[in-house]
Amino acid sequence: MRMTEKFKTSRRAFLALAAAGGAAATLPGAEARAQQVPTNARIVIIGAGAAGTALVNRLVERLDGAQITLIDPRARHLYQPGLTLVAAGLKPADYVVSTTTEWMPDGVTLIEDAVSAVDPEVQRVETEGGETVDYDFLVLAPGLILDHGAIEGFSRDMIGTNGIGALYGGPEDAAATWAAAAQFVEEGGKGLFTRPATEMKCAGAPLKHTFLIDDRLRRADNRGAAEILYAAPQTNLFGVPIVAERVRMLFGDRDIEYSYQRTLRAIDSERKIATFDTPDGTEEQDYDYIHIIPPQRAPQFIRDSGLSWADRWTDQGWVDCDQYTMRHNRYDNIWAVGDVAGVPKGKTAASVKFQVPVVEDHLVAAIQGQEGTATYGGYTSCPMITRIGRAMLIEFDYNNNLTPSFPGVIAPLEELWISWLMKEIALKATYNAMLRGQA
Repeated sequence: MRMTEKFKTSRRAFLALAAAGGAAATLPGAEARAQQVPTNARIVIIGAGAAGTALVNRLVERLDGAQITLIDPRARHLYQPGLTLVAAGLKPADYVVSTTTEWMPDGVTLIEDAVSAVDPEVQRVETEGGETVDYDFLVLAPGLILDHGAIEGFSRDMIGTNGIGALYGGPEDAAATWAAAAQFVEEGGKGLFTRPATEMKCAGAPLKHTFLIDDRLRRADNRGAAEILYAAPQTNLFGVPIVAERVRMLFGDRDIEYSYQRTLRAIDSERKIATFDTPDGTEEQDYDYIHIIPPQRAPQFIRDSGLSWADRWTDQGWVDCDQYTMRHNRYDNIWAVGDVAGVPKGKTAASVKFQVPVVEDHLVAAIQGQEGTATYGGYTSCPMITRIGRAMLIEFDYNNNLTPSFPGVIAPLEELWISWLMKEIALKATYNAMLRGQA
């Protein structure tokens, strides 16, 4: 195929993608909106992140007369898919920042406080400020906690110093990560890239950061002065086998070393030594740059309130819920959505887009004394950046089946410009539409 034909094909594909994305952002919803249901039900949503905000905007359109309360202490709303771009110097820190209130619909009570406890028996939520809120229906969407303290010798105030990066904590952390990574790009040395043994939001993020810093080194004509090692606690590079194999091949092509069953235990920031737990004991690795993703867990009130799994993820505390309906397995007037949900997959913004309508369907049905019919099949999407200007748009379900949204347009395991545009341009517009309850 000649270059002009390739360009025309790419352009046609991008226009088709843009049209699909634009439709999602302007239509009243991915599905036809149902007639409003009259009710005086008291609904409490804990968390104003992507899941809680998207759900509250959908519920105000579905329900007439409901008393909806949203509880969250955060004044800022963070577009978390953009943090990898900030941490590679491709976007400014404020690219990911908006305010919580700008996404709030009219008629919703916002309590700007953190939750301290839930009593599911008496159906009451307590906040750290001493306020109590009774509910008829409860949705748990508080996100998760980054357990920085689980890494001995590490704290957030170290990010950006002594060659330490950790992009997950927010825009300031991501910008500080790029400051440390930029020095590594300029000077070379050994780069050590890690991920936790726990479940985590966007499991592709540590891989993206690895690929991007590798590309940054190449563009600086300094790759020969650097070693890159990716250390995974698991026995694979990604949870979907076909994707893991593709990443392994790309690592081989780019001279990125990797090791399995390596869980970061501690760092000595002065000596620049990382200590890993391995099946054979501890192992030390020196580094000039290290990227740390700490263990991730549910907020403490989830565990303290008896809402987490008793026999799964016991060290992490994810909500005990049905993986298809997101409904709590022991309290039928409680649902979980987003990162806190104890389901096998689904800690991405794309997963939220598919989970929220399911929770909406079952909650509205419960208000009417009926059973919902919608199900969540584990849809998760990861625009896997492999270098600046190229990405693989990977979509999959609970069964590790690839579930491409644009078959014939975007090949999921190929490094494509159009997949990069999905991440760099189109995704944020779709995300904002989701927050408004429109996608």
